[in-house]
This record gives sequence, structure tokens and C-alpha cells, in this order.
Amino acid sequence: MKSTYLILLLICSVSMLTAHEPVKKSLNTGTLSGKIESQGDLVPFASVFVQGTTIGVSADAHGHFNLKNIPGGNHVIVFSAVGYRTYSREVIIVDGNTLNLSVNLEPDNIGIEQVVISANRNAGSRKESSSIVNSINPKLFDRMQSVTLSEGLNFTPGLRMENNCQNCGFSQVRMNGLEGPYTQILINSRPVFSGLAGVYGLELIPVNMIERVEVVRGGGSAMFGSNAIAGTINMITKDPINNSFSLSSSYGITGAGINGFPTEPDFNLNANGSLVSEQNHQGLSFYGFHRTRNPYDANGDGFSELSSIDNTTFGTRLFRRTGSRGKISLDYFRIYEYRRGGNQFDKPLHESDIAESTTHRINSASLTFDQLFREIDKLSGWMSAVGVNRGSYYGANQDPSAYGQTDDFSISTGVQYVRHFDNLLFAPATITSGTEYAYNQLKDKKNDYFDPASMRNVIGTQVAHQKINIFSAFSQSEWKINSLLVSAGIRFDRYQIVDIINRSGELNGNVLSPRISLLWHASEDLQFRGSFARGFRAPQIFDEDLHIETSGARKVLHKNDNNLKQETSNSYSASMNYTHQTLFAQYQFLAEGFLTYLANPFSNEYGIPDEDGVVLYTRRNAVEGAIVKGINLELNISPSRKFQLQSGFTFQSSAYEAPQEFNEKRFLRAPSQYGYASLNWSTTNRLELALSGNYTGSMLLPYFGPKLDDPENGKLVESDTFFDSGIKLSYTFPVLRAGKVQINGGVKNMFNSYQNDFDTGIDRDPAYIYGPATPRTIYFGIKMGNF
Repeated sequence: MKSTYLILLLICSVSMLTAHEPVKKSLNTGTLSGKIESQGDLVPFASVFVQGTTIGVSADAHGHFNLKNIPGGNHVIVFSAVGYRTYSREVIIVDGNTLNLSVNLEPDNIGIEQVVISANRNAGSRKESSSIVNSINPKLFDRMQSVTLSEGLNFTPGLRMENNCQNCGFSQVRMNGLEGPYTQILINSRPVFSGLAGVYGLELIPVNMIERVEVVRGGGSAMFGSNAIAGTINMITKDPINNSFSLSSSYGITGAGINGFPTEPDFNLNANGSLVSEQNHQGLSFYGFHRTRNPYDANGDGFSELSSIDNTTFGTRLFRRTGSRGKISLDYFRIYEYRRGGNQFDKPLHESDIAESTTHRINSASLTFDQLFREIDKLSGWMSAVGVNRGSYYGANQDPSAYGQTDDFSISTGVQYVRHFDNLLFAPATITSGTEYAYNQLKDKKNDYFDPASMRNVIGTQVAHQKINIFSAFSQSEWKINSLLVSAGIRFDRYQIVDIINRSGELNGNVLSPRISLLWHASEDLQFRGSFARGFRAPQIFDEDLHIETSGARKVLHKNDNNLKQETSNSYSASMNYTHQTLFAQYQFLAEGFLTYLANPFSNEYGIPDEDGVVLYTRRNAVEGAIVKGINLELNISPSRKFQLQSGFTFQSSAYEAPQEFNEKRFLRAPSQYGYASLNWSTTNRLELALSGNYTGSMLLPYFGPKLDDPENGKLVESDTFFDSGIKLSYTFPVLRAGKVQINGGVKNMFNSYQNDFDTGIDRDPAYIYGPATPRTIYFGIKMGNF
């Protein structure tokens, strides 16, 4: 209920603000109009805005723009579009007159100078960022036929998605060899993606709600707080910039062409649109998504390897200018998803041999206010909230007691000010300072049930009730000293964790997280970077604690040791980045070395099954530390706008300093080599070919299945290597004045590089799963609109 009240409050607040009189036209204003081109072709839907204000407009489908109500005087006009370098031009606006411009944008096919915000919370060129920021845009999602966020993350250096459960499809992203909880997931730069949302969250979020995803590798705690030891993944939702619409649908056939096993359908439908007032005073974007996927059985034993999914998502983003230098924005989305894995899908959950099922209802809302001061100083205030309601069943052998209910509510609110100095001490500088408050409450309980053995009703028990309060303050300064950019920041976090169930009292901690990074432009094409950052993870309930691994033989639960201490990290990185651009071609090569030392690292201690087959995995602090190190390589080539090659590869090692379970130092489920490549070729103006590939090296993983003589103690298994390749063909043709229709089709994992030794039967080990997420899948799709 709290999340519902908050959402209504935010909507009412924006309604009152938007009910004010519209921005009035000044008598002392002029107009700027013209067209935007690139290499002789018109650039549709480019953004045009006056620097230091919120005055802006979007070009139409034919590259023409008309920007009114610009105050008279000297102004810097900024032109930007996806796939092009940002261009700035100084103009003089004369009251009552119209100035006509013809603008030519340079192509930026591989995003060398794309605008990013995740490095230091401020918008700026990727090339000028003190930290390396990788960006995944809608074009890449489309070329890879990514339906959800999880399917596109593999195409970023240092990132690897993995599926951790045959039954329900619990997945996580590993960054630089560290497992999922070490990576902070952000929504519009706000850390409201809770542990409960993170269990299945990356597969819950459809790509059609995303404008882009920004990935920063390395310790990010100095700017974004706890759980950013490996880095951050920042999901930026779609902004309304022009009047647009699109509707698309695809139909996939999972398991196509694999002899002996039936195929299963995977259908999805997407809708997007945006409406913007003539002079960009206010705007609205909206999106909708529906997906239905049948469960898939890869080995014919009657138990699924891919869960069924029924997902419906809708959301909106609104903005309104408050004067010429202020802006207020509201975001809201709702996700409903039902998933189920196991067997006997035609029966109720508690009548199946195995069933792992969840029903998610997620509501997220955020309100942001930005106000510009002086030339380009900016004050920002925000409030974000996410409410997660999850009904679940994790049970085997017709267990009526396996139903549960989990409720999670998160709030993040704060204020930030960005101040620009022409000279601070010894050089031009930008200081970013702010405060944040974050709150999370988690309740997890087992539902009441009727026990047929005793013929009585059993009252459900509370499993977890946790409250977290985090108070934070941060500051960062960037100095530009000739060809050197120095960035230094510090963040203070005071956390309070209350375990209400165990009445263990409050767990408090004060953490100071410094960060420093250097960027040196050795030449126009060659850059060197270096950084140090300190991070931490507080001893709280994590996403894997809210997932129960179930089979007929055992049920795995996770818990924290009573003496679990805070985990801290020191992260170092150094990189060389070479970029070169000619009139038509772009090239980029990056080599980045990284090293992270973990003090008091969290490690699982495996328990022995009790008489009911329940096994406790207890999270403790390892006796000694752990070291994660490696190198990321990235090569991007675009000899012309018709051809782009993007690739990346990671060599890494992750190991504890002292042996852990199985007397092994190496991290489990962490391959030492993995990488990707994608190639896009626009053979004509209408026909496009996309090829992709993902390589996953061998890894160690535990196995506790029935094939062993001693399944209770298990053993370590080394997996095969995999190369998951795909192909997609798209044909686009114009309709009406500004519309398009695209017909596409392709194959994912076309050589069926897929695990071939899944466990079978009710006593299988559901965590024994690795490699590509899906077998060979053929798909067909259609898209229409003015995209």
C-alpha cells in the first residue's frame, strides 16, 4: 500500500505543476530554424537546445527544426543525435527575427563521443570522461533481437549473464568476474533496484522501455554507495523528444531443429509512443510490453530447463519546463510477471513433483526537478520509490507448505548541486556535491496452509523482516589541467540494518569511500586512464537469499552468519584507449587492466542436508581476502555508416587467498575467458544483416546430483566451452509520408552450442546449469511506425 500511496502523491504533484499557465512567450525573443544533415542525408529527430537553458526542440522526420521564444543575445546552440557527434555553434538571436541555419553532423557510428552521465553523475562526452563508460543503445538491442535487458548485457566488455536455476530461471550478471550482488543496478542513476527485484529483475525489464544502458566497470561506491564494488549498470528510460509511435511483434520457436524434442513458442508484443508540445515545453512518452513463453524441456525428462513466462509491462515518462531554466520529470512503470518451472504444468503448484513459481507486481515511480543557475550550474532534487510484491512457491513432492509472500519497499531521495569554476586553485574545475537517503523494508513469510497429514491448518511463519536506512553525502571535483583531467571524490555512508525477526539489534556502520581517477590526452587519438576506488558491501539480505533451489532430494536455503562483517574492496584500473576518425571511418581499441582486492570477502559454507533434505548455505567472511584481476580488450571498427564491427574479450582470474569449499581457491562459475563480437552491415538502404557471437570459456561449478555416489558432499565439475552465434536479416521500406515497416527474421544460437548434460528427474540438481541461456531459436518479427 505504501508504494501505491506514494505513486498517487507523485502523480498529483505533477498534475498540480502542469496545471499552471504555460510558459509565456516573451516580447524580446527570436526564432532559430533550419535543417540538419550528415554527408548529404537528412538527420531525423535530432535534438536542438540552447545551452544553459531547458529551451529545446526536436527535428522532424525530415531533419527540419523550428525553435521559437529564444531570448535575444548570444547563445550556444547544441545539436545531437544518436549515431552522430554532438555539435555546438554560437549564434546571435535578434529580437523578432528568424535565423536560418544549415547544420552538418559528423557520424559517430561506434559512439566514441556519445554523451554519458554514469561516470560522475553529470552529462558529458564519453571521450572526455575520466572513467570508461560503455553504452548499449536500442540499435544494439534490436540487432541482437534482445527482448529483455538480460539478453543484451553480454555485448559489453567484462559483462557475462548466467542462468543459475533450471527450474525458475534465476539469473545474474557478472562484471569483471564478480557475481551479481557486487554490481549496483541503477534506474535513471538512482539505486532503487532492491535485492528482491534483483532475483529475476534483469529478465523482467523489457528493452523497449530503455533509452540506453550505461556500464561503468570498477569500484563505483564513491558515487553510488553500497554494492558497486564491481561497477554500475545504469538503465536510462526513454525520454520524449518528438512525436513518434512504433508497434512491433516477434514470434520465436525455442528448440528449433533439435531432433527428438518438441519446440516451444515465445511471443512478444511492444508498443512505444511519445507526444511533445510544439516548443518542447512539455512531453510524454509511453511504452507497453507483453511476453508469453512456454516452458522448454531440453532432455525429454518432463522437467523444464527454461521456465514459462507471462509478462505485461507498461510505463510512462513525463516532463514539463518550469520557465526557461527549470524542468520537472516524472517516471512510472509497472511490471506484472508470472513464471513457473518444474513439471506437470497442468496441475496446481502443490500437486506437481517440482514447482518453482513467482508472481511479481512491481511499481516504480520517481520525481526529479532540475534547475539551472549562472551559466550551466545545476541543482537537482529527486525522490524515487519501488514497491515489489511477490507471491512464490518453491516446493517438491506435493508440499503444501512451500507457498510464500514477500513484500519489499525502497525509497531513495536526495539533492545534488553541480558548480562550474573558471579557475579553482590552479585550473578550471567542476564540483559535484550532494546528499542522499535510502530506505528499504523487506518482509518474507511462509503462507498459512492445510496439512493433509495432520488434517489441520498451519499458521505461516515470518522468515525475514529487515529494515535498512542509509544516510549518505558525497562530493567530487574535476580539474582540467591542459591535457590532463584529474577527478577526485569521496562518499560517506552511514548504514543501519535492523533484523526484526531475530531481534539481534541494530547493525550500524560508517564507511568512507574515496575515489581518484586520471585521464591524460597523450594526443588527439590516444588516451590513458588510471583509477583507484574503495567500495563496500553491508551484511544484509541479498538476492540469492530470496531464491530457494528445489528438487525432490534437497532444498537449498541461504542465510547470513550471525557474525558476518562488512566486506570492503580496493579497486585499481589502468587503460589505454586509441581512437581514430577519418571523413567516413572510425576505429577504436581499448586495453584495460583491473585488480580488485576484497577484505573480509563473503563466502558460502555448504551445510549437510537434514532429515527433510534442507541444506543451509551460510554466508561467512572468508579467513583471508580474495583477489580478482584481469584485462578487458575492446575493438570497434566502422569503415563506413553501412558497416560496424564491435567486439570485446576478457581474460581474468578470481581467487580467494585461502581454500574454501572443495578445498578450492578459485571462484566458482567464473570462467577465465569470455568475449563477444557483433557485425552489422547495411547492404542497401533497406536491407540490413546482423551477425553476433558470444564465447564462454570453461568454468568450475559444484554438482550435487543423483549421478554421484555421494551427492550430499558433491563434487566440482569443469564445464565445456561454448560459442553462441546468431544471425538476423531486416528489410525496411517506407509507407505514407514518414512511416516505415520492417520485416525481420533470424536465428539465435544457430549451431545449438548448449549444455548437453542436464540432470534429469525429480532428484536433479537444478543449480547444475551453465553456458548459453537458450538453445537454437528461430524467430520472425514485424515493426511499424516512424522509428
